[in-house]
Amino acid sequence: MKLLVGLGNPGAKYARHRHNIGFMAVDAIAAAPGFTPWRSKFQGQVSEGRLGPEKVLLLKPGTFMNLSGDSVQAAARFYRIEPADIIVFHDELDLAPGKIRVKTGGGHAGHNGLRSLDAHIGPDFTRVRLGIGHPGDKRLVTNHVLGDFAKAEAEWLEPLLAGIAEAAPELLAGEPARFIETATRHLPKPEKPEPRAGTPKQEPAPAPEAAPEADDPRSLLQKLADRFR
Repeated sequence: MKLLVGLGNPGAKYARHRHNIGFMAVDAIAAAPGFTPWRSKFQGQVSEGRLGPEKVLLLKPGTFMNLSGDSVQAAARFYRIEPADIIVFHDELDLAPGKIRVKTGGGHAGHNGLRSLDAHIGPDFTRVRLGIGHPGDKRLVTNHVLGDFAKAEAEWLEPLLAGIAEAAPELLAGEPARFIETATRHLPKPEKPEPRAGTPKQEPAPAPEAAPEADDPRSLLQKLADRFR
């Protein structure tokens, strides 16, 4: 069995926070045919189903982000799931919105949910890092992370979540590159910047004129001889 965990904070007031994109990802997977309705267990919400040949337990910890490890450890212990079979979806400040990276192991980089998981089950689980972008100023980070996604962000968020649900079997099959490609293929392409109005069009520089050919020394001598005849 694989354990797929989405990190976030429980409750309606947090539901659209950027910090809750992990919850959103496993919600999208749970909407696939064959998954059971969410029910309370392991200090969180669980849903069971299959992705390809794999039996899967989805988990949204209800302990709030800082104590996510309590819930994950309880589920992993009950089903005897090793860290190598645990995949965690979480928000990532240091990735542009809509970008995905997959890695196994590593540090928590200040993410309180990952810090709690490291303390309870160790670092050797797979992390699916979901980019939410950085506000550009560290003083704005808390409000950015704990703020709702803007309406305009639905343009990339909705196709990303649908793509994650579609690509999840590739992730479980050990194909992270294919998972990322499938999950992001429906995202809007960045627009090319238009030239600024009023900018004069630059004409190509004229080709340099060819230097005149030097006279043959023999012809010069002939000219001198002709002059003194």
